[in-house]
Amino acid sequence: MRSKAPDLLPIFRSRHQAELLTWLYLHPADEYPMTELAARFGVPLSTTQREVQRLVVAGLLHDRSIGRSRLLRAATGHPAAEALTHLLTVSFGPPAIIGQTFDRLQRVDSVHIYGSWAARYLGQPGPAPNDIDVLVVGSPARADVYAAADVAQDTLGLPVNPTIRSRDQWQDASDALIQQIQASPLVTVIPPAE
Repeated sequence: MRSKAPDLLPIFRSRHQAELLTWLYLHPADEYPMTELAARFGVPLSTTQREVQRLVVAGLLHDRSIGRSRLLRAATGHPAAEALTHLLTVSFGPPAIIGQTFDRLQRVDSVHIYGSWAARYLGQPGPAPNDIDVLVVGSPARADVYAAADVAQDTLGLPVNPTIRSRDQWQDASDALIQQIQASPLVTVIPPAE
């Protein structure tokens, strides 16, 4: 299964490749089993193996085997590692960065990215996003939400615009903003607890 070049930054071979590189380069100290990465991104293991092999041969990833597991990590010593990390962070990094910074908040039911960034990420063509719109569902302290947005913004280099709605407001179809968000592309960063 091959995906087309991603609309967010079509210099990558596929969205699978971009997501794989993003995860590994944004977590450079960690190793991940290939099977875990395939499951994380909903990609067949055979597709992941092909992408990984290309990236290992190019020197962008390191791999090692332990038993039957193939562990992967970013090749941070590669001459392009710093520039690649920056490109990946600003283009495909928002779910990981926003997930990490907003996950620390109290009384949050879910967090979603919407607007132009979500549209490009989900394959709708258009100009590069100038900002990232984030919906926080729950009842967190407003100051904490804006502090998390500032941290994410500093990392991503793009304005992060948070909107807070209670669980009841999120489920209320009469809120015009919620109607617009629910009818548009939406990337769930922190899913609701089950």
